[in-house]
Amino acid sequence: MFNLLFVEPEIPGNTGNAIRLAAITGAHLHLVEPLGFDFDDAKLRRAGLDYHDLAVVTVHPSLEAAFAALEGHRVFAFTSEGSQRYDTVQYEEGDVLMFGRESVGLSAQDKVHPRVTATVSLPMLASRRSMNLANTASVAVFEAWRQHSFEGADLRV
Repeated sequence: MFNLLFVEPEIPGNTGNAIRLAAITGAHLHLVEPLGFDFDDAKLRRAGLDYHDLAVVTVHPSLEAAFAALEGHRVFAFTSEGSQRYDTVQYEEGDVLMFGRESVGLSAQDKVHPRVTATVSLPMLASRRSMNLANTASVAVFEAWRQHSFEGADLRV
């Protein structure tokens, strides 16, 4: 499956939604500290509903530690200034879909980190700044999963 990497997430509801996303898609969620909340936060628990035990979540003390744990996997940095559109990437098993903080996105340094394979964006109407973090991650992971025929999913729907 795929790896979601949230660098210093700030809003507990977004991370709760990402936990739920990881649980239903089989993605592995990686969180880089510092986090803007703790795991006892009611908003985090509410957004994740009862999916916390069904998701694989790893917290890393730094981006370098996360990259070390994800060695060997391609990293796609999602940013509104991405050089490649998200649906033109040919995703591979284990790819890392990396997202920045809700308030400022990824830092300039993170976007050009040697581990970053490419910067990626979602199309938006002109003069729009950005899309919600959890929504963007959902669009990205579902595109990657779609390209792999929703492997492991219940496709009766």
